[in-house]
Amino acid sequence: MSAIASFCELAFFIILGGEQLISKDWRINEDIRVREVRLVSDDGEQLGIVPVREALGIALEKGLDLVEVAPSAQPPVCRLMDYGKFKFEQNKREKEARKKQKIVSIKEVKMRPNIEEHDFQVKAKNARKFLSGGDKVKLTIMFRGREITHPELGEKLSLKFVRELTDISSVEKPPKVEGRNMVTVLIPKLDNDKKEEA
Repeated sequence: MSAIASFCELAFFIILGGEQLISKDWRINEDIRVREVRLVSDDGEQLGIVPVREALGIALEKGLDLVEVAPSAQPPVCRLMDYGKFKFEQNKREKEARKKQKIVSIKEVKMRPNIEEHDFQVKAKNARKFLSGGDKVKLTIMFRGREITHPELGEKLSLKFVRELTDISSVEKPPKVEGRNMVTVLIPKLDNDKKEEA
């Protein structure tokens, strides 16, 4: 944000007596620059089309803000509300929604085509832990030198890995050679959480 924009926001904040700034999509009180508005009361009652000055007077009388909720309507629709309380409630709802969102990340497991069985089992165990936690798993089989001429070895290993985790995962992306690697992506099964609880 530029210094000029910051100064304008600060000035606006002071002019409104410390009231929080609103979204750029919403205009309130003196920022509403139209001749008349369709006014809706704080309890949702339609008050009809009134001059904006009269609407501002009603808002002031009730100790509320005049908020333009539908600027593209003819005339624009404005609602009487406690804008500070509205913004607080809106922010609270957004926070709750963010809490409920599960962020899925991709965990990578790397192997070589000639991996020992014990090492394979350790990698599969790690992948199982990632999938149980709700993350995707990207299996990368790295080929060195002439190993790339035998992609079937990588595919065989990838399919073994998929079989090992088939009870808790599904294949999102089947084995595919990308440069000098073979990549497979697994995603957790939807009912995995229920199995974990059982």
